[in-house]
Amino acid sequence: MWFLVATVLIIIIALPLIAANMAVNMLVNPNRETSHNPEKAYAQLFAELPEAQAWVEDLRYKGALRDTFIIANDGRRLHAVYAPADVPTDKTAFIIHGWTDSAVRMMRYGYMFQHDLGYNMFLPDLNGHGLSDGKYAQMGWFDRLDVIEWLEVANNIFAPTDSLGHKIGDTQMVIHGTSMGAATAMCVSGEPQKPFVKAYIEDCGYTSVFDEVSGDQHDKSLMQLVIPLASWWCGILHGWTFTEASPLNMVSKSQLPMFFIHGDKDYFVPTWMVHPLYEAKPEPKELWLAPGSEHARSYFDHKEEYTQRVQFFLEKYIR
Repeated sequence: MWFLVATVLIIIIALPLIAANMAVNMLVNPNRETSHNPEKAYAQLFAELPEAQAWVEDLRYKGALRDTFIIANDGRRLHAVYAPADVPTDKTAFIIHGWTDSAVRMMRYGYMFQHDLGYNMFLPDLNGHGLSDGKYAQMGWFDRLDVIEWLEVANNIFAPTDSLGHKIGDTQMVIHGTSMGAATAMCVSGEPQKPFVKAYIEDCGYTSVFDEVSGDQHDKSLMQLVIPLASWWCGILHGWTFTEASPLNMVSKSQLPMFFIHGDKDYFVPTWMVHPLYEAKPEPKELWLAPGSEHARSYFDHKEEYTQRVQFFLEKYIR
């Protein structure tokens, strides 16, 4: 009898923990085959944005498209790609990719900034993505610390110099992120700011990891009971919880201008999330709901309008 009771108790305790561990693993250790393979990433980029192929080939021919690495404080080797504008400028776009993505695939926004708007572009691979070390996705929370370190690197690369190559000023930088990259950007925005960062653009970012993995707010399934346990378990395994990783909290501290973009048919990061984010952010701020766009498709669906809206927004703060 006692054996049976003990067995039942073990099962009752073990099953939620197993489910929580599975939930955490799916979140932080997704399939990143394309992210880790630059050739596949470039192939996807060119399939999605055919005009980018000639642009990338031209950058390569001129030796303008370059790689750089840094060693983080914990010994991780982190990777980024960058290219200067065709005409020298201090205007710089720091572009952050999303979950399972990479710097290479974010060059679709690099095309907009470097090719169309005349900005320098800098694109890091986040932890565990692209050519950067690390096994696990950090969902933007610890990524914010890596990005803060990268910002100085990007500024030093593109800062104006005199005829002897001595730095004589700083860049004017916009931080642009998509999905998890947008969450990362918003988390950075709540930290003390570098003087050269002038504005933020967040495209389809989530309010918090807890909200994102919870899905439908009205879903009362058993999985909803597992999520708080998974959040706690993520804290044990990885040092951060789903509630701690909250762009909503961080954006409420942000004082720099921010442009919020979200597709009005986004179900992966539900469209409703942009509204509390926008409300939490102090002025100055702008919001655009891209009509008919699903997750991270606003640029592809409305390329000309997206580019114009970004340009008009940035002209107010970067000159």
